[in-house]
Amino acid sequence: MKIHHLRNATFVIESGDNHILIDPMLSEKGALPTFARFRHQPEANPVVSLPDNAPHILEKVTHCLITHSHTFGMKFLQHTDHLDAAGEDFLLKNNISITCRKQDAAYLNKYGLTVKTSLTYWQTSPFLHGKITSIPAQHGHGWIQYLMANGAGYYIELPNEPSLYISGDTVYTKAIDRVFNELKPDLSVVAAGCASLDLGDSILMPMDEIVLFVKNASGKVIANHLEALNHCPTKRSQLKKVLQENDLLLKTFIPNDGETIIF
Repeated sequence: MKIHHLRNATFVIESGDNHILIDPMLSEKGALPTFARFRHQPEANPVVSLPDNAPHILEKVTHCLITHSHTFGMKFLQHTDHLDAAGEDFLLKNNISITCRKQDAAYLNKYGLTVKTSLTYWQTSPFLHGKITSIPAQHGHGWIQYLMANGAGYYIELPNEPSLYISGDTVYTKAIDRVFNELKPDLSVVAAGCASLDLGDSILMPMDEIVLFVKNASGKVIANHLEALNHCPTKRSQLKKVLQENDLLLKTFIPNDGETIIF
């Protein structure tokens, strides 16, 4: 298995002839609005460009997974850091089939995208000669989670590959403990940007929860959702320092944009 990290939560899983695109945010630098104006430095998003090797990686994509896409079915509340207009255009142009949570299927189909499989939480379905299970993801602490609309993570088992848990945009929950204790993934992906908006509590794990995630993970961890959005203040260097202080750095991959990790 190869993990091609592109930017933020967007990456490609390469397994044999299958290239699975996760949460495509493919906009040019600065094409999206700022996500926080007061709590964080107001910058247009994404704050960095896609890496130079992105076109080469994307041209091989065969399937797509989307962890979450919208709030209340409203286009103007679409989570563009996981599916933006450029990502939609890419999926439409290349007729890429999508796997998503059941709550997103009708919304995505309405805009012409092709949802092949929609999943209910804890449901296991066939996926590329293997299996995929949808895991609940709580997109924030307190009332903000209801405004954000909770999404999904995915536990993926492919033939002759390490098992992979993509936790999605979530804070630390009992569902994560259940994944680590019962499913025991070989690899887990954590959104480590410590995101917050101008109002409300954290909408991703704060640093202490990231440490807990890595500590409790049943295998290696890949940290993403870093240094691409204005409301995600965590720097890779900061995360490395904290993990090193907790003797967890050797358990964690923190890829740069455009980097490929081979397992």
